[in-house]
Amino acid sequence: MQPRDVAGTGETVLWTCTGVGFMMFGRTRVRLVRGDITHQETDAVVNAANSSLMGGGGVDGAIHGAGGPAILSECMEIRRTRYPEGLPTGEAVITGGGDLRARHVIHTVGPVWRGGGSDEERLLAAAYRNSLRVAQENGLKTIAFPSISTGAYGYPVEKAARTALSAVEGFIEENPFLDEVVFVLFSEGDYEAYSRALTELW
Repeated sequence: MQPRDVAGTGETVLWTCTGVGFMMFGRTRVRLVRGDITHQETDAVVNAANSSLMGGGGVDGAIHGAGGPAILSECMEIRRTRYPEGLPTGEAVITGGGDLRARHVIHTVGPVWRGGGSDEERLLAAAYRNSLRVAQENGLKTIAFPSISTGAYGYPVEKAARTALSAVEGFIEENPFLDEVVFVLFSEGDYEAYSRALTELW
């Protein structure tokens, strides 16, 4: 597979050797792009949040910054009414998209990498599966994911990519409701890692 630039979008899309810019998991199109998740026009983008839901750095800060105060206001209400102690690792909740192009934000908390012996793989897979479950419950058809936990939380990207893609494939095989899943990778290294993982999985 060879990556190609998509003119005018600022994104790089994974292209197969047949020239088709996606792969199919059942009826669901799966794409890898290198770009900015805040620019996605999917029904929802997934925020790699922290348990406070109050914003932070990385993807979390970018989504809150681009989406504006409406997202934080909804997160504060979720904390007040549903998760006063914070959103548990692996769980997911939904808010509106504020000023984003996406209509919704699904917030999930990935695990901190502690060497691999603290149930990190299960918790990371749960973050992806529960995000998809929330999308299904809300009738969404397209969703964009970042690379959860591979930034400040230190999860090795090669391991995270395999877990992410396997979790998504497994969920949509059992629940074929989505039209498209987009993995939006900010760095070239993350993009290459997910490209390799997708090739191995496929």
